[in-house]
Amino acid sequence: MSLPPEIHEGVPVVTRTAHAMLVPWGRFAHHIGLVQALAQVPVPQRAREHTPQTKLLEFLVAILSGCAYLQDISHGPQPLDRDQTVAHAWGQLAWADYSGVSRTLHTCTPATVVAVRAAMAQVTRSFIDREVVLALRQRGRLVYDGDLTGRAVSNTSTTYEGAAFGWMGDAVALGYQAALVSLHSPTYGRLWLSVAPHPGDTVSCSQAEALVRAAEGRTGVRPLRRLDLLSGRIGQQRAALQQTHQRRRDRQTRQQQAQQRFHDVAAAWRHAVAEVGQLVERAAPGGPPAGPYSRLTKARQKVATYWQRLRRRGRDLAQVRRAVTQQEHRVQELQAALTTLEDRYARLAVENHRNRAPVQAIFRLDGGFGSGENLALLIELGYEVYGKAISDRVTQAVRHRVGAETQWLRVGANAEMVVWPSLALDCCPYPLDVGLERFYTGQQERYATLLHYGQDAVTEDVPGWFAFYNARQTIEAGVKEGKHVFQMHHLKVRSAAGLAIQEEFAILAANLVRWAARWLHEQCPQAPAPFNQPQASVKKMVRVAANTTALVFWQPGGHLLVKFDELSPFEGVELRIGCDGAFQPPLPLYSRDDFEPI
Repeated sequence: MSLPPEIHEGVPVVTRTAHAMLVPWGRFAHHIGLVQALAQVPVPQRAREHTPQTKLLEFLVAILSGCAYLQDISHGPQPLDRDQTVAHAWGQLAWADYSGVSRTLHTCTPATVVAVRAAMAQVTRSFIDREVVLALRQRGRLVYDGDLTGRAVSNTSTTYEGAAFGWMGDAVALGYQAALVSLHSPTYGRLWLSVAPHPGDTVSCSQAEALVRAAEGRTGVRPLRRLDLLSGRIGQQRAALQQTHQRRRDRQTRQQQAQQRFHDVAAAWRHAVAEVGQLVERAAPGGPPAGPYSRLTKARQKVATYWQRLRRRGRDLAQVRRAVTQQEHRVQELQAALTTLEDRYARLAVENHRNRAPVQAIFRLDGGFGSGENLALLIELGYEVYGKAISDRVTQAVRHRVGAETQWLRVGANAEMVVWPSLALDCCPYPLDVGLERFYTGQQERYATLLHYGQDAVTEDVPGWFAFYNARQTIEAGVKEGKHVFQMHHLKVRSAAGLAIQEEFAILAANLVRWAARWLHEQCPQAPAPFNQPQASVKKMVRVAANTTALVFWQPGGHLLVKFDELSPFEGVELRIGCDGAFQPPLPLYSRDDFEPI
């Protein structure tokens, strides 16, 4: 760890910083091994005055300070690159100009992103393990939330790699989608697990399994897969495929019969045409015209009749051919779906065999993820599912069950619900608890449909169901926090790798602020709120405490004191930090050896 040079001579030093909280956060980052882990990330760039790893670290520190634009590192109201105190706290001799940080981020490759993610996983593992243990001890299960949020850029921009037009907020815009997963944490309230950037045209319903896999990869635990349900579904799929095979054979038989009838009529028509030709040749030139009952007239009438019949047989043949094609396509669709289910069964069976410490877990998702196939997948993966119907057709179908005598139960200030347990819906192969919501916005009524599968008797506690599902607003609050506290609505780099690193650093920053608050409480329990509260206002800590002035007293032995000065809103608050402040989680209830990723 880099310190002011006088410290090495045993002389206490006092320095000033304009970013007070970045100093204890830097010390905390050392204690948890974050600085050391980032120092090992390979970046394909030569080191000159500053190493590329130092500039990656500087980028993280800038995000922690709530830096809106990359150039604010050097040209903001309190330039970070001139704050030597913060640099020393993070173990660096000095910071680079923002242009150097920008070049490093543009130099990063997909391999760099992989290394950054591996470093983050290594550093955050003990924190995640601890919260998993606490959640299982206190509640007996884990609660995950997933979401997809837009990162819009200028609609006329052509320099953002992989950007695409998609629905973001309330409009179509150019940019990216970030797929996020959080864990409900007993200590911190919200703990970010993973983030994955995607092009802007990515839709929520395509990311459900990816969110689940990301959550399981970070927590190291998963529930038992529901192979019995999946086996039954496979049996139904095989029966449907067999029935479709039979229908296709029936259509093919009809096609052969229709084709034979067509050929028979075509042969009769050709024979009639030949007969007319022979009679015309035999007729005397210049003779009287054929009478209405002559052989020639009757032959011509026969040609017209066969022609009309041939056209009808042609239409019949075309119709049955379309039916055969339709059944062939249906067979291919069912066969592909059956293959998918069989492959899933084989994979989930292996996962169950390797899962020696299964847990119970809940996944809450908004309506964008609520397709029938996604719900079925999450159920088969073993989760208790709280979701909302993606299609308005589901809501319309449920509304037909409501009559004038239906009793609505009030669940909120402007919301009512009526529920049905274990209801079979066309969109999902498994019965679901269904709750029809009715909202009042002025004089207008609006409807939505909540869906649930699992052990919770939600239809017996409808207000509790409504409240628990809407508690997923914690991830929506986290998305808002990322955009407005860590400035994620300002994309600070245009390369795909740089954008991915920015996403990783943003969720790490949100977690780190909370982790450090708990650590500060252990280091200096005398410090007032909000400095020692794990669920303290991240907005206040970043936008105020991390951008205010303080004196830093560096003392021999690694001890330091951060004292907010008279120009700070926290005037007189002191944070005394010792040289030994490593985080020590409790012994877990499980070992990650119990979890063997596929």
